[in-house]
Amino acid sequence: MKTFFAEEQKRHDPSFFLSSGAPQPNPEQPERVERLLAGARAAGMEIVRPKDHGLAPVSAVHTPEYIDFLNRIHERWQRIEGASAEVIPNIHPIARTGSYPASAVGQAGYHMADTSCPISEHTFESARWSASTAVSAAEAVMAGERWSYALCRPPGHHAFRDVAGGFCFFNNSGIAAQHLLRQAKRVAILDVDLHHGNGTQGMFYERADVLTVSIHADPVRFYPFFWGHADERGEGLGLGYNLNLPLARKSGDDVYLEALAAAIRRVEAFSPDALVVALGLDAFEKDPFGGLSVSTPGFARIAEVIGALRLPTVVAQEGGYLCDALGDNLTSFLTGFGARNG
Repeated sequence: MKTFFAEEQKRHDPSFFLSSGAPQPNPEQPERVERLLAGARAAGMEIVRPKDHGLAPVSAVHTPEYIDFLNRIHERWQRIEGASAEVIPNIHPIARTGSYPASAVGQAGYHMADTSCPISEHTFESARWSASTAVSAAEAVMAGERWSYALCRPPGHHAFRDVAGGFCFFNNSGIAAQHLLRQAKRVAILDVDLHHGNGTQGMFYERADVLTVSIHADPVRFYPFFWGHADERGEGLGLGYNLNLPLARKSGDDVYLEALAAAIRRVEAFSPDALVVALGLDAFEKDPFGGLSVSTPGFARIAEVIGALRLPTVVAQEGGYLCDALGDNLTSFLTGFGARNG
């Protein structure tokens, strides 16, 4: 099976982020790519460069106002006397219903949810290629592949229609799902990242053609805090098309698999034509974020359960940060998935 990845995705290289108000080394490092590529190769995947799909698939789920902001904000930011090298907001609106600010500082606050997604010179280029990676993986599935893996970096599931956050700029899983709808009538997104896919939920919260399901550490004391609770079920036409399964901190394989069984039941009830798996490997027991305790063999068990759905599937990379087992965890997941959906 195919892994899609473009070298341009490594050019985004943020120097730090703010955690509890203190500068820390940014964990979303280009080195993640090398570990994940090694893991994909060990699983027998063919590495393929994606096509440049341009911005049309991106603008299908993100506003043109936001895309233009991401494209130009770094250049504009550098004109501010004394500004930081990377774009990091220092103000956020309490509500976003008022007028749109003209200043770079105001727009950064408007379009960036937090301080963990600094924008540097090459961020837009890397994010655009990450989106094209997701689209190429979707097109492979649309052309008849049983499944494909999009090595998306930077990741995407915290990005809303017009807001970046949590290391994410373009919502790759959402872009892949929307692209699959060119051929499919219904698509499910199953997010197995440590953190709730709040951007993905927000993107489809009032829609009935995309089911969103997320298994994650309970956000009552964990990022993203304000989204991901069990009572969030969708709104309007989307009521009943969103399912959150928050888990207690440090939950291991067995607890995770119980939640996954509930997630699979909901996916089966929706009866989708295709599936997007938002794959976060940061649920690992030794991941730097330390939220859950899934083992390396546990990722294979998770993948086998999902693969047993035997749906045309795009696996889009989300989180999973630098630790010795990062590549092994990907190998475990891809091997387990291929064993059931090969």
